[in-house]
Amino acid sequence: MSRRVVITGMGAVSPLGLDVASLWQGIVEARSAVGPTTLCPADDLDSRIAAEVPGFDPHQYMDRKDARRTDRFVHFAVAAAGEAMQSAGLTITAANAERVGTVIGSGIGGLGTLADSVTALNARGPGRVGPFVVPAMITNMASGQVSMMHNLQGPNFCVTSACATAAHAIGEAAEIIRRGWADAMVAGGSEAPITRIGIAAFASSKAISTRNDAPATASRPFDATREGFVLAEGGAVVVLESLEHALGRGAPILAELVGYGLSADAYHVTQPLPGGQGALRAMRTALQHAGLDPADIDYINAHGTSTPIGDIAETQAIKGLLGDRAPHVPVSSNKSQFGHLLGAAGSIEAIVTVLAIRNELLPATINLQTPDPQCDLDYVPNVPRPRRIDTALSNSFGFGGHNVSLVIRRYVA
Repeated sequence: MSRRVVITGMGAVSPLGLDVASLWQGIVEARSAVGPTTLCPADDLDSRIAAEVPGFDPHQYMDRKDARRTDRFVHFAVAAAGEAMQSAGLTITAANAERVGTVIGSGIGGLGTLADSVTALNARGPGRVGPFVVPAMITNMASGQVSMMHNLQGPNFCVTSACATAAHAIGEAAEIIRRGWADAMVAGGSEAPITRIGIAAFASSKAISTRNDAPATASRPFDATREGFVLAEGGAVVVLESLEHALGRGAPILAELVGYGLSADAYHVTQPLPGGQGALRAMRTALQHAGLDPADIDYINAHGTSTPIGDIAETQAIKGLLGDRAPHVPVSSNKSQFGHLLGAAGSIEAIVTVLAIRNELLPATINLQTPDPQCDLDYVPNVPRPRRIDTALSNSFGFGGHNVSLVIRRYVA
């Protein structure tokens, strides 16, 4: 019999603030974290807005030498993992180190490090390319650095599946625990894509918003005037444990992760399968894994990127899952507030889902002003709403047709 998996700790570095408390306060206030881009020169770029992490200093979380040798996405992961482990009260000792592992993913990895190194190579020659470029930028280094800093000797790897990365990481970490290969896992995602090449590339593919004159309202999932997502950065990590392990050490149990579903569209590099059929299969699989029915779902934390095609496909998938209940089940997109964290989106949205359950509050989809006839569900427009939530779905869908759904439930002893 597989073991129950619970969430005992959470950490987040987000555009809404440097910890989980700040993240939730921003959700409660329905505040936008999108503004003009400051992390790189953007005057000549088509999109000059982003959701940046405010006031982040990596030296508060790691020593200067390690910070200098690692990319910004690694800094975010280290900070978020530290908060998550502290909140879980998880202390690593010689006795338990081999039973605690790490799965922290990134969709892109050290894009800033790579871009700076190419510039140095072209301008000043190969001698100006530093010896730490590769370990600074490769996507697995967030997981690797967290493992080294905390002596986590259990399973340790990286997931990279575009915008589904962090949800895959959490789901796979939970499966490791269910199989008995570890007692606890530190899992999530981290991303730092706000660079000139990152913005230019996404803008060239027509994926991101160019609402430069009104950044706070640029991310508008499910609105008829939406025209792309807003690029964001940050990291989010959860601590997962088997129920027995958590109870045995008196850990705080925040919620239970009861289901994990995944699928592939097998259709297109950026567009979802028409009708949202791939997303629907992921949600159905997650419910089957949890032993639940669609009637058990109280809330859906949507992928909701604010792209014209994606939001319609997800709406259609939700209708396919819920049937006649679809208009009555609240759905919301956190990306309306803090943009799209790409490889970290799934973990930060899972954390918001846990907080929504614990605080009995539905997060809002802000900037939803003009109804889209093809997006006709209850998206909790503009203002959070009190509501008891016992069981929720958190969706993450990525370029390449990667689909993940997590089922998170109020913990019942």
